[in-house]
Amino acid sequence: MTVSSAPGKVYLFGEHAVVYGEPAVPCAVERRATVSVTARDDDHVRVRAEDLSLNGFTVEYSGSTSDRPDVDVPAPLVEAAVGYIDAAVDQARDAADAPNAGFDITVQSAIPLGAGLGSSAAVVVAGIDAATRELGVELSPREIADRAYQAEYEVQDGQASRADTFCSAMGGAVRVEGDDCRTIDAPALPFVIGFDGGAGDTGALVAGVRDLREQYDFAADTVSTIGDIVRRGETLLADADPDEEPDDEFLTELGGFMNFNHGLLEALGVSSRSLDSMVWSAREAGSYGAKLTGAGGGGCIVAIDPTPETMTALRFTPGCEDAFRAELATEGVRVEEPPAAEESQSAEESA
Repeated sequence: MTVSSAPGKVYLFGEHAVVYGEPAVPCAVERRATVSVTARDDDHVRVRAEDLSLNGFTVEYSGSTSDRPDVDVPAPLVEAAVGYIDAAVDQARDAADAPNAGFDITVQSAIPLGAGLGSSAAVVVAGIDAATRELGVELSPREIADRAYQAEYEVQDGQASRADTFCSAMGGAVRVEGDDCRTIDAPALPFVIGFDGGAGDTGALVAGVRDLREQYDFAADTVSTIGDIVRRGETLLADADPDEEPDDEFLTELGGFMNFNHGLLEALGVSSRSLDSMVWSAREAGSYGAKLTGAGGGGCIVAIDPTPETMTALRFTPGCEDAFRAELATEGVRVEEPPAAEESQSAEESA
């Protein structure tokens, strides 16, 4: 058995604009998806989803997951649970030159599905790493990031950005502009995340921004302005000492850029009442800045506040289901020790 994990992410700036070649700065956070993989003697793929915001279930496929199973679970939930795993399996088989490899796969995640925290990217990154290692092939984090992007690109019908998968594979703060992906130094930012319990329709939200951008020059200018904010924020991060606690002046300017970014995303129609309520609650509680993170329409906001005030305020905000602090994940994809009980069970099954 091989076990790998990968972190989720929040966007400091740049979601949606990154689709049009503008830069974005996502940061990995210590909420992880963990994928356990055991090679099989046949070409079957058996997926057990324990806590992907679903009631846990197990499905088994022969050869490829392109033939969906007959299980008593609504089709969209099956797609959400196994679509990205299917693509990760294809990438792992290709990397190891083992087209008929079969796997038993268990997915566990502390990242809410579809909430703007990069759950699918983390599952794909961890899945590719665990499956290739199980087949005796070790890929670098950058190779995993590239293959994970290809997997997401396929599943999302060409609408994927490299931002989520690169951030999850590499960890820390990253800068993405088209195919140019690099890590950047950043201090330990005091992230607070609010979650409304929902999830936006990423495809519809991306399409809505595209329609606005094509119809109105000022909408295209709004997207470009988000790119300008990213560049200013990137400069601010570059001037900060990553080994020092960020000071009040730095956090005030950074939070101001986040507030601007949220306002522009709201103007593009990708926010929601629950997200706006959480953003304003965070600001009124004294956070340096707050904005939605991800595609929008529901899901999560991210705020900057080293005190407990924002998290307390969010927990009392109507529409906020959960609020939690999340540290910057300086490590991206990594191998984990298999649980002792599962190691023992696996040994018994092999005997």
